[in-house]
Amino acid sequence: MKTITLPGEQSIAAAAAHILSRIEKKKDAVIALGALDEELAVWDELCRQARGKNVSLSCARFFAVCEFEGETLPEGASVRQRLLSHLIDRSDAREENLFIPDAEDCAGYDEKIAALGGLDLAVLGLGDNARVGFNEPATPFDSGTHLQKLTRKTRAELASRFGGEENVPVRGVTQGFQTLCFARDIVVIAHGAEKATALYRTLYGRDDSVYPAAFLQLPPNVTVYADEEAAASLNGNNGN
Repeated sequence: MKTITLPGEQSIAAAAAHILSRIEKKKDAVIALGALDEELAVWDELCRQARGKNVSLSCARFFAVCEFEGETLPEGASVRQRLLSHLIDRSDAREENLFIPDAEDCAGYDEKIAALGGLDLAVLGLGDNARVGFNEPATPFDSGTHLQKLTRKTRAELASRFGGEENVPVRGVTQGFQTLCFARDIVVIAHGAEKATALYRTLYGRDDSVYPAAFLQLPPNVTVYADEEAAASLNGNNGN
């Protein structure tokens, strides 16, 4: 696992350039992506760089890593709405090429990715408890897309998006590690002091389900883009 530490805006720009280079090499790349705040900053920058370099995103296929269960979510809270706002509406990426997991057809989501040849790239953020997507602690490595009960820690982390923890959906649907870890290229985004412990556990935790993101130690093709605040955990901090 390669870790690149840069000041915040430079880290965002470097991650976006990494993603854009993958699309330049394969215009119809199949990309898994999330919508945590630090990931949204990368999508904004990707759109800016694509316009500046005149690179089209119109053929790329984007598969959201996760989504909340429920049809009546607050405006701007769902993963789909955030990706529409920060990627589709800011570039020539096509809404019909944005796919969102459905709790009613988890297996079908994995089959759709497999039919396209698997993931060329997975862009992943870290939850404060070292989750990836909604893969909470105790999620097995061989998990496919599945419906997941969200921990209280995850719901507390997302409370501001929903106007209070009590309004955060109890469950969400998420791609599992069986799909994500077999992506041909993986980018991990870790920005902010609140991600410091999660980043430490990603890099140095046991590769079991106690810290789900530690499974990312297993693939050979993972690049972490961290800002200085998140990377502070790597300088003598034991991750506790």
